[in-house]
Amino acid sequence: HEGFRIVGVWGRAWEVRRLSRRTGAVRLPKVGWVRFRWSRPVPPDVRSFRVTRDRAGRWHVAFAAIPDPVPAPGNGEVVGVDRGVAVSAALSTGQTCTVPGLTPGETERLKRLLRRLARAKRGSNRRARAKAAIARLKAREADRRKDWVEKTSTDLARRFDVIAVEDLNVRGMTRSAKGTIDVPGVNVRQKAGLNRGILAAGWGHLVTRLEHKAPGRVVKVDPRYTSQTCNACGYRAPDNRESQAVFRCTACGHRANADVNAARNIRDAACNIKDTAVGRTVAARGGTPPGGPENREPQPALLPA
Repeated sequence: HEGFRIVGVWGRAWEVRRLSRRTGAVRLPKVGWVRFRWSRPVPPDVRSFRVTRDRAGRWHVAFAAIPDPVPAPGNGEVVGVDRGVAVSAALSTGQTCTVPGLTPGETERLKRLLRRLARAKRGSNRRARAKAAIARLKAREADRRKDWVEKTSTDLARRFDVIAVEDLNVRGMTRSAKGTIDVPGVNVRQKAGLNRGILAAGWGHLVTRLEHKAPGRVVKVDPRYTSQTCNACGYRAPDNRESQAVFRCTACGHRANADVNAARNIRDAACNIKDTAVGRTVAARGGTPPGGPENREPQPALLPA
C-alpha cells in the first residue's frame, strides 16, 4: 500500500482534533488539516501515525500505540478453540463462531466482475473499473473478517483465564502447491481452495490478537490427533470422524460436533499442564513435546482511527 509515516510530538509536528461525534481532523506537515471518520478515541501517548491508501482506493490513518491488555476475569476457566474452514472457531463450551464473509448477492457480483475482468482488454478503462470494483468487494470482506477477529478475541480474553489453541504453522499450511516445471505440484486447485478458506477464516490473525490482548494466557497445544480422539473415552482412530461435522467414537459410541470435540481435547491438554509454563506447546492429551516454541512478547499494535 502507498502511504507515509509521521513521527513527532503531538502538538508540534502534528495535531488531532475532534470535530463532531463521528468526524475528526489531523494536521499533516506540508498538507494541512485532513478530516477522517472518528471511530475511537486517540490515545494521549501516541508518538506516530501512518497514512495509507489500500487497494480499494480508501485512505486510512492509523495511530501507533501499545494498548493495555484485557484483564483476566479470575474465574479459573479454560477454553479450547478449534479453528477450521467450515466453522471458523469452535469453543469447548459448545459455541461455534463463523467469520461473516460476502453475502450471496455480493458473491454473485464478484463472480460477474471476475468474468468481466477476464474478458476486458489489458490497459483498458473497462478493465480498470472492474479491478476497482473487485478491490472494493475484497476490502469489504477483509473489513468484516478483521472486525470479527477483534470482537471474538476480546470476548475470549474477557470470559476466560486461559485460552488454548492448536500450534499451527499457518504460513506453511497456506503455501502454494504449484511446485516447479521439473517437479509440478499435485491437487493444485484443491490446495488453492483450502488456502483461501484458511486465510478467509483468519486463523493466524485470531491467535495474534489473542496474544496481544491476553499476554501469558494463551496456551498452544500440539494439534496432532485432536480431531480423531474421543473426548469422552480417549480412544483415537481416523474412523471416529464420521463426517466433516459429526464425530462418533467407534469404541464407546460418543457422538458430538466434530469441531467441538476437538476443542474439548485442546482444552483438556491445556488443563493437564502441571510443570509447563503458560505459553508453551503441549501435547494434545497432556505432556510437553520436546522443542516446543515459546510465545513472543506482544508487539505494538496499530489502532485505526
